[in-house]
Parts: sequence; structure tokens; C-alpha cells
Amino acid sequence: MTAFTHRFAPLALAAACGCASHSLPPRAFPDAARLPAQATLPDPLIKMDGHRIKSRSEWFRQRRPELKELFAYYMYGPIPPKPAQLKATVTGEHRDFLGGQATLRLITLEVAPHDPQAPRIDLMMILPNHRPGPVPVFLALNFWGNQAISSDPRIPLTRGWLRGNCRGCTNNVATDAARGTQSDDWPLAEIVSRGYALATFCNADLDADRPDASLGLYAWLAGNDPRRNTPADRGTIAAWAWGFHRCVDYLVTDRDIDAKRIATLGHSRNGKTALLAAAFDERIAMAFPHQAGCGGTAPSRGKIGESVKAINTRFPHWFNARFKQFNDAPERLPFDQNALVALCAPRPVLFSAAEEDQWANPAGQFEVLQAADPVYRFLGSPGLAATEMPPPGKLIASPLGYYIRAGKHSMTAADWRVFLDFADQHFRRQPKLP
Repeated sequence: MTAFTHRFAPLALAAACGCASHSLPPRAFPDAARLPAQATLPDPLIKMDGHRIKSRSEWFRQRRPELKELFAYYMYGPIPPKPAQLKATVTGEHRDFLGGQATLRLITLEVAPHDPQAPRIDLMMILPNHRPGPVPVFLALNFWGNQAISSDPRIPLTRGWLRGNCRGCTNNVATDAARGTQSDDWPLAEIVSRGYALATFCNADLDADRPDASLGLYAWLAGNDPRRNTPADRGTIAAWAWGFHRCVDYLVTDRDIDAKRIATLGHSRNGKTALLAAAFDERIAMAFPHQAGCGGTAPSRGKIGESVKAINTRFPHWFNARFKQFNDAPERLPFDQNALVALCAPRPVLFSAAEEDQWANPAGQFEVLQAADPVYRFLGSPGLAATEMPPPGKLIASPLGYYIRAGKHSMTAADWRVFLDFADQHFRRQPKLP
């Protein structure tokens, strides 16, 4: 086994558990009832005080930080800060993966190596064996564990609590029957043959997808002090995004990975997370929020599909408590999901949808891209190179990209070919950030 330890700037520690404390937004904002109603998607270039952003510097130094505060305060809850250290241990490396096409590298990331209660991330990396140098990587969040992506018995079973729709699970725990149950949806051989690495981990590593917040990151952060785990200060999607960021902490140190070509990817709720992670971390060069719907790529103000009230009712733990203030008044949100996309600017983002997935509001997702386009153009990017939704099967491959296909809510091998085509186009040239 090989271990690497990354140390960060010291953080305040929670007395009960020795863990890093929450990073709360530096200021409070008005309650929802005091916010003005706006039927259309708010302009990301206009600050809360009404000032219109006039320069690139104002965007990055004023408006971008303000938008991050607003999303943390009203919707996702704050993404916890970096841990004081991150220990990465390579627990296995096998160059004979995929018939010798790839190397299977298994890494455990520990945010508090001496605390058995602290969450650990089991990162599975698949690297092409024939690579001329560092390669770009898709950093993807999965639902049912690494063992579901490949039946290779050397991949450890996911330890976390998994939702009841997990195939091959017993009492919400993965068993050997779970191996390879999603392999058809992850075309590993094609990914590596196109020159990409895949790094993936399970959302259950960070926080269980359940309302009680008793398993995972927030329970650990709270320790014995419930004041550190209040509904206003937590959201499961933010916890999962924190996991993306910890994986990036490791990937930028891996000599086999091109640190400037890291893309986040996820399907459905994991797609919401992939977009949030990219919006809040400029080290991420590209985002693929696939069929991410309400709370991700669809507008909160949308009149089609899942509403803010519906998602907060079904999944009350995904967002913080303040987001529920907008259940019956989404028009009072001082932002919409176009602003989350704008936080990624000028980095490429691909929205992908399915015709039969009206619950995720494909038309509304295109509207979100249209409303984010002015920020991209303001920063010198071509933005969205389409004025109308494309027909099914046609990829809009501009920096703000869009693709819709026939079919239902799912992630397929065919979707991956679209992801790879989009990445091929945009990883040739990287946008410059200040």
C-alpha cells in the first residue's frame, strides 16, 4: 500500500470529534417573504443591491462570491471546508484490468485518519495503459458503489448505506450480488480507448441518501454538539459536492492525471451534485450534469415537471431548511439555476436530457442555458450556440452545450459517447481564469 498525506491550512476543530467545523456564510440575507417576486429567471449580472456588473474583475471579485453565498444560504447549505489533512492510500493497483487495456487503481481518502467515525472515500480509478502522458479524467459520482460498475472481484464492496432500489443489496448494504449490476451503463473500455481516465466514488461514502442525517459527513461534523448539524446548515447534495472537492484535492497530485482537465459527472441527483461541485471549485474544468432536473439544471421557477415543493417534500434532506421557504413562492428566490451555471463560466458545461423525462423539464433546462449565456459572453466565451432546442440526437457542442435523446430518465453507454465527444472538443483548449 502507498500512502500520501495532503495538509491544508489549519481549521477550527469541533471539540467533540476533532473534526473540521462548518463554514457558515459570512452574512445573513432576508427571509423569503421579504424578497421581491420575479417571474423570470434573475439576471446573474445584477447584484443583490441592484448594481450591474460592468467588468470581468467585478464578476470574479464581487458577484461570483455573492452568488456562492446566496446558494449556500437559501438552497444547498454551506459546503463544509477542507479538512486539516487528507490521507490518500493506494490499496490496490492492477495493470491487467479490461484485458490489459487499463490499470485499476483503488484509493482510500481519509479526512481524519485517526478518527474511525470520519467518512472515507473509496475512489476507484481506471487509467488507460497506453498513455503518452497525464490524461484527462471524468470524476463521476455513482449511486450503488464501485462494485456495481464492474464485476471484477478485486473491487471492494461499498461500505455505506444504500437506498432500497440498489440491486444486489440486502438491508441497504451491498453484497457480492451487486457486482457488475450497472456495468452496461459505464462503457469502461470505450472511455479508456478514447484516452480518458475514470475516477468514481459512491455518494454513500459521504452521506447516506436519507432524511435523518445520522450517517455520514454531517453526523461526524456535529460530534456531540447538535448546534453543528442544524437543518439550515446542512444539505446532502452539499455533502456530496464536498466529496467531489476532496477527490479533486487528490487528483491534482496524481502524476497520471492532467490536473487542468478534470470533469465532474453525475446522473439525476448526482448530476445536481456534479454541477454544484464545479460551480464552487474552479479547479474543475468541465461539468456533465446529466438529467439533473429541479435543484440542478431545471429552473426552480419552471412550470413543467418537478417543483421546488415536490422535491423538498420527497427529499427534504437534499437542500437546507431555508430552501423550503420557497415551496410555494419560487419566484422569490434571488437567483435561479442559470446563476449556478454562470458560476462555472467560462468553463464548458453540457446539459443532457431525455424526451420522456418531462419530470426533469428538458425545455426548462434549455431555458436555463439561455439565461446563463449572457455571463459566458460577458466573459468572452461563445456560450450557447443555439437559439432553439435541438432535435433529439443532435449535440450542441458549444461551451454551453445541450443534448436531448429519445428515451427515459437513465444514463446509458450511448450517453457516454456524447460526453466523450463533448470532452474531445473542449479539452483541446482551456478557458483562462483570473
